[in-house]
Parts: sequence; structure tokens; C-alpha cells
Amino acid sequence: MELTRRDAVAALAAVGATGAAVLAGERAIDHAARNDDGGRSESEAGPTADGEDHADTETVRTTMRAVAAVVYPDELTGVDTFLQRYLDGRLDGGDHALALRQTVAELEELAKAWYGDSIAALPAADRDSLLREVGADTADEDPDGTTAERVRYYVVNDLLLALYASPTGGELVGLENPRGHPGGITSYARGPQ
Repeated sequence: MELTRRDAVAALAAVGATGAAVLAGERAIDHAARNDDGGRSESEAGPTADGEDHADTETVRTTMRAVAAVVYPDELTGVDTFLQRYLDGRLDGGDHALALRQTVAELEELAKAWYGDSIAALPAADRDSLLREVGADTADEDPDGTTAERVRYYVVNDLLLALYASPTGGELVGLENPRGHPGGITSYARGPQ
């Protein structure tokens, strides 16, 4: 099954980020223009105003793709394009985006401390082990909780929500019309497949 940009837009609509995907590119251009004076842009890593480190945009994208390779079913194709578009909407500069960046920075730090390399550079089995050792497989999701709870909320659950809120991902689990994807009257007129 192939994930498409259309799937990503449907997933963004399901999480309430419909306009964010469109505005993300415009904001990035506007933000870059404001930072032409040598100031640091939002996509650069480093401490935030409250002193916490956060990952740059490319690190977030790379990490999310690497984790998706572990948590998504193997039969999916087009994951990179799907996640690129989905993350355009999720990394729009809001509170969720900042918390995601901070959580990814923590997860990357743990990967380097425990496995000696970034998450993307690790074999899939080590990525899976890392997530389990962090506790993301059993933790409750809590945006303000422990590292395990935040990894579960901002990384694992966000990836799974994106997948299963999309038409293609929904089809994997028998949801022909996931939230935010109207299938039209014909989908209601025919029986389940």
C-alpha cells in the first residue's frame, strides 16, 4: 500500500492542522526573511527561551522517519513523502511543534548515550530496542510527563495517528473513511469489503 501526500493532508485535517500545512511554507519564508540579520531561525537546534534544547527541523524529520520504519507496517511504501508533508503541518512553530522538537532532542541524546549514534544511523532492531528501553511501548501518553510518556505522545502516537487517520492507513485496519476523509455517498451505499 502506498501512502501519498493526499493521505498526509487527510491526516493533518484529522489532527486539526488543515491550514497549517499550507501556511508552513509561507511562515518559513517569512521567518527566514526576518532572520536575514544573522539571527537564528526556528529550524536551527539549540536552547529555547526556557533553556531547554530542541532538535532542528531536519533532525526531527530524520528521527520521525527512522521511528516510522519501526512502528509502521512493512508493506507501506511512500512513507518518506507522506511524513515530509505531514511534518510540514506539524512543525508549524506552535506549542506542539516545540514540544516535539524537545522530545526528539531528548530521544536523540539517549540514542547517542546508549547506542553511540543517532537514531537514523541505528539498525531497525536497535531503534526498536531504544524505544522499548525508553519505555515508549508501555508508557501512557502524557505531553507533560516523563521522557517515556512524552516519547509515546509526541513521537510514537503522533506517527500512528498520522498513519491511521489517513485513507490508506485507515484501510489497513478496516476504516474506509477515517476522520477528516469523507468518502462520499457511494462508500455508505456499499457493504464492507
